[in-house]
Amino acid sequence: MFKNLSSLLIISLLYTGSFFAQTEKPKDPKLWTPEDIINTEYLSNPVFSPDGTMVIWSKRVPVKKKDKFIANLYLTRLNVKENGRYLTTQLTQSEENDYNPVFSEDGKAIYFLSSRDKGKKLWKISLYGGEAEEIEEFENGISDLQLKDKTTLLFTSKDGKTLYEQQAEERKDDVEVIEDSLHWQPSHIYAFDLDKKQTSRITSNEKPIGSFEVSHNGDWLYFTMTRSLSYGIDAQKDPYSYLVNLKTNTKKQILQDFEFPVNRVQFTADNSGFYFTSDYASDPKWNGAGITELYFYDIASAKATKVNLDWELGLGGGYTVSGNDVIASLANKATMKLAYYTKKGTSWAKSDFDLGEKNDHVSVNAVSDDGTKILYTWSTASNLPEYFIADLKKNKVSDDTVFISLNKKLKDKYLPKSEIITWKGYNDDEVTGILYYPKDYEPGKIYPFMLNIHGGPMSQDIDEWMDSWAYYPSILTQKNMFVLMPNYHGSTNHGLEYAEAIKGNYYEPELEDITKAIDKLAAEGKIDRDQMGTMGWSNGAIISTMLTVKYSDMFKVAAPGAGDVNWTSDYGTCQFGVSFDQSYFGGAPWDDTDGLPYNQNYLVKSPLFEIEKIKTPTIIFHGSEDRAVPRDQGWEYYRGLQQVGKTPVKFLWFPGQPHGLGKITHQLRKMKEEIAWIDTYLFNKKPEDNEALKEDSPLAALLKLDEASMHKGLFGDFTNGKLLPEVVLLKKDSISLGRFEVTNAQFKAFKPDFSIEAGKENYPVVTDKASAEAYVKWLSEQTGDTYRLPNAKEAENLQQKAAKAAKDQNNLNHWAGYELTPEDAALLEEKVNTLTHSLLRPVGSGKAVELETATVYDLGGNVAEYSQNANYDYSAYDYADPFNQEPVKSKHIGIRVVKE
Repeated sequence: MFKNLSSLLIISLLYTGSFFAQTEKPKDPKLWTPEDIINTEYLSNPVFSPDGTMVIWSKRVPVKKKDKFIANLYLTRLNVKENGRYLTTQLTQSEENDYNPVFSEDGKAIYFLSSRDKGKKLWKISLYGGEAEEIEEFENGISDLQLKDKTTLLFTSKDGKTLYEQQAEERKDDVEVIEDSLHWQPSHIYAFDLDKKQTSRITSNEKPIGSFEVSHNGDWLYFTMTRSLSYGIDAQKDPYSYLVNLKTNTKKQILQDFEFPVNRVQFTADNSGFYFTSDYASDPKWNGAGITELYFYDIASAKATKVNLDWELGLGGGYTVSGNDVIASLANKATMKLAYYTKKGTSWAKSDFDLGEKNDHVSVNAVSDDGTKILYTWSTASNLPEYFIADLKKNKVSDDTVFISLNKKLKDKYLPKSEIITWKGYNDDEVTGILYYPKDYEPGKIYPFMLNIHGGPMSQDIDEWMDSWAYYPSILTQKNMFVLMPNYHGSTNHGLEYAEAIKGNYYEPELEDITKAIDKLAAEGKIDRDQMGTMGWSNGAIISTMLTVKYSDMFKVAAPGAGDVNWTSDYGTCQFGVSFDQSYFGGAPWDDTDGLPYNQNYLVKSPLFEIEKIKTPTIIFHGSEDRAVPRDQGWEYYRGLQQVGKTPVKFLWFPGQPHGLGKITHQLRKMKEEIAWIDTYLFNKKPEDNEALKEDSPLAALLKLDEASMHKGLFGDFTNGKLLPEVVLLKKDSISLGRFEVTNAQFKAFKPDFSIEAGKENYPVVTDKASAEAYVKWLSEQTGDTYRLPNAKEAENLQQKAAKAAKDQNNLNHWAGYELTPEDAALLEEKVNTLTHSLLRPVGSGKAVELETATVYDLGGNVAEYSQNANYDYSAYDYADPFNQEPVKSKHIGIRVVKE
């Protein structure tokens, strides 16, 4: 059917995610793997106890058998230390998601929510020990848990299913009603009495609750109510804001004059009011791109006052209340800048933080209720996140200490060199980006280049650790390429004009920014214009696609994920298509513009209508349940490239996945397929994986064995005319260990008169202790290096590894052919003694054993080995007792060398 590229046009439908197995350990343990990236640990959602002596927080962990990540809760006590570190206890260990922790008023217990039991239960765990206990089940669900007072918790839920909904269930009617204004059931805020175990509704809103916040003393309740069923789509009719006096049960509508929604409400310590954010833009009709501003609502005067941030770029990373004051994370282009604002009546005095070398690289996680403790994260694009606790006095931070140390397994990984770069882009404006350097960078040489373009466009890349399944510069730079994360026009953190520059002007500024960055790096002699690629997720995919349309010969590879190609279909199917497209494309598709009976932006801005220009090998990713960039955009993209037939294309479809991939297998599959695509088309390197090769097959084991050094069919290194044992490094700055037991042929190089039975040159030598000691001494003299037998501690560790590996090795258990018992082993040894054949095999005949980063053989069988003071391991004649892992008294002992 297809004449030229039929073998290159591929679509992959992901139903299991089993295509790529666990990534093989790299030869250099410092190299990053996809598993390292997705399993990186992060602290999230910390909450101080009322007295400030404890912090509860969560950490995401993988649950492989459920193919998902979940969050467990941890408690850190700031008044207790062990080995110089704060005492941290894991509170929950289920395979479900535990979240939304709330301290009891006395700080003796924690209430939390969980996905256990369909997520309908309230849980409690005592900080004095014990399992989590179920407090109450809420048939209609429970979310957004908050403490009102010592006996009352607030949450959102619904009143129950209407008769209309019940009858639909009884009919087993699974039709999804997308919008039905006649049956739009509201959610409410409810109060749960912990003593009486009673629930009461405290709001009577007719439409769904958006968000709510309760004051510290429990007297005031702020909440929003959604007004329009289509608000998420068209951003019209912003939610109403209400303030409820819970003492008098009176409610009033507030904050009616704001053109953008009210967000991030936080009450002050004295309960006199609350801070909140709202955006500002020159054209607020569609709640489009703008900057974020900070406000304070005073309850007594019922007035909102804008906090003068004295900063043109506005808020960047949000804010945190400290007593009655506020700590703001200010937008600062490619960084965030912390500032402290002291409340003085209806005005605020600004003061900067001085965190030394950490300046502009700190994000505030939490502040204690009394404003005297701060928990913060420090990271850069080249440094993994570190978490600190410190004393806080206004803008002064002191006595910083490590709060918790995560990612211990990643501490020795290569960390990419990076820097913030600037250049002149569209309209001659300054553009910023994060540039990552090749791992083995040498000035004066040019290197391949990869764009990592962020989504949004209302987002930004800043100088902080950002590796994820979507973007992973740590892996890409290992391939000796430059990686650039550009903050193109339309990004946040760069001011109002910068954010609004692409309204009605979509693509042109962004593409000019990016191509001028390429020009800059090429002019500096850094990048190879003949080896460039582009990748991105969401809006990053959208821009990557248009780059390959407008510059069809520029890129060797493209990897867009969840990107649009047809803005007309996006308008009707995207969950926010109306507001987004109206804002950026100047109206609806049917609007008469430029003398035409339609809005031509929807055509000229859609890559689909120029897709015949694309010549870049492209791999496309899309989730089947994506509504942010509707899933059929991926199909249209793929079908266009397939039918045009000018370039290789591959399409991966992730069942059940929304805009972001959540399954472990899907995240890994995306990364590994993407890396293989980049290797193939940017580096002209064939994938190392073979679809027909099973990971644990005999052929795979033989291919692994093939990596061992050999000379004329004999295992070992041939050095200075002598056959010597090959050694493998266990880990950096550690010892090396013999890959195999010393063979007969290797031993003969030491003892020329040693007799070897024909065909048994690669069998392990069996010798006495004195000869073993003499052999390692001779080996040291021959090489100038220090060789020896394992010491007592090393032998103990090797014995433990041997016992663990024994079931797959050449020992008496293997020859028995069944699960041996000590009694049967003794009887079997009598039968073995009558044999005329040897049970020994050539070295490497057993299953490979992984020790640290090294691969060794015959640990657990073939022959036992001498240590400096005894012997360890099992021979083919020895019983490996699974319930007694002590070394056995073997009669068949050989040598495994250690090299220092």
